[in-house]
Amino acid sequence: MLYYLLKVLISAGLIVLVSEISKRSSLAGAILASVPLVSFLAILWMYLETRDVKQIAALSTDIFWLVLPSLLFFVLFPLLLRRNVNFYLAFGLSAALMVGCYIFTTWLLKLR
Repeated sequence: MLYYLLKVLISAGLIVLVSEISKRSSLAGAILASVPLVSFLAILWMYLETRDVKQIAALSTDIFWLVLPSLLFFVLFPLLLRRNVNFYLAFGLSAALMVGCYIFTTWLLKLR
């Protein structure tokens, strides 16, 4: 139980850290946010719990392919904001496109 609490505290702490740093410097926050912290932590926790390097390799490969749909959000969202689209509408449209691309990408990954 203590191990899971430690995992939650470290993971949540990193999210708060990115948020607080971003308030002071968008570039510094972006650098920290762009590092795949969730992926790093998931891989680390999985290794510590299972030592199954084949499963970790599969996870790492799937993460690579699933990063691509998330990039669409970060392309479309600022473009819409710069065109004075309402924040919530821009966020929703960008997120919807990203989710659609996630669905398509996971479908493609199942074909392999």
